[in-house]
Amino acid sequence: MDITLMRTFLEVAASGSFVHSADKLFVTQSAVSLRIRRLEEQLGHALFTRSKAGAELTPEGEAFSAYALSLVKIWEEARQQIGVPEGFTKAITIGAEHSLWSRCGFRWIDEMQARTPSLSIRAELGTPDRLTRFLIEGVIQAALTYLPQIRPGIRVEKLFEEDLVLVAGWPEPDLTVMDDRYVMVDWGPEFVQAHAIDLPDLRSGKTLALGALATDFVVGRGLAAYLPARTAAPYLDAGQLHLVPDAPIFPYAIWLVWREDMDDEIKQCARAALTKVVAGAVSVQEDVIEELEQASDDEIEILGQLDEQ
Repeated sequence: MDITLMRTFLEVAASGSFVHSADKLFVTQSAVSLRIRRLEEQLGHALFTRSKAGAELTPEGEAFSAYALSLVKIWEEARQQIGVPEGFTKAITIGAEHSLWSRCGFRWIDEMQARTPSLSIRAELGTPDRLTRFLIEGVIQAALTYLPQIRPGIRVEKLFEEDLVLVAGWPEPDLTVMDDRYVMVDWGPEFVQAHAIDLPDLRSGKTLALGALATDFVVGRGLAAYLPARTAAPYLDAGQLHLVPDAPIFPYAIWLVWREDMDDEIKQCARAALTKVVAGAVSVQEDVIEELEQASDDEIEILGQLDEQ
């Protein structure tokens, strides 16, 4: 059983494209084509109908999908169980987007380890697409993401609304006077659209689709940008960043996504640990928003809803 062939098949089936699958698997298109051809030769049936529009599953391919997914899942379960280090009784692999590791993911690991010392924990980094694929294949059992994708056998639950706030690297910043010191951090299409409508004069020649990773860039160069309140908090306390009074905030939901077939004991531990972590994150965020309210002359508005008020 060649798991690489199974993973490649599932990726092509999900994306409907050999080209897109090659990008996601970090291989060439010819490598993807070769793997699928080898799998088809082993099964004795064509699994995809190729065309300029992409790749569509044949009836045989549709029938094989469930088996391929089961084989990958069984392989991952076996690999993880066999790989449990000596002295540990169970294992969990979790994933998160980059922006969610520093203030939530790492603390989630700490809290799970504190509650269940015999639990072996592995962490994965990924985009929403990659995390979803890992969940489907059983590589990870739970993940934190801003953009959840609903799939059979996977549960999605909103954890809390993360407030993005406008901060600047200089004292007493003014929303109307940013000059060329503002950096556009791309927090997704909804944020970009709301920003364009409500803050048309706040432009930048620099756009960073890096999430919270942009924080170091902003702080190190004394710039301004929209960042998560919980991420900005320690820099605000240290005087390295400053809240921009009267700037609207943008609520950005964080979601927990997990496999429905997770071990019950591990699930209870993971959820209880995450509940505590979220409570701490919300508390930090509330402190930042309260500080912003005190510094502002008017009631804090929501980016994307200014025209509705």
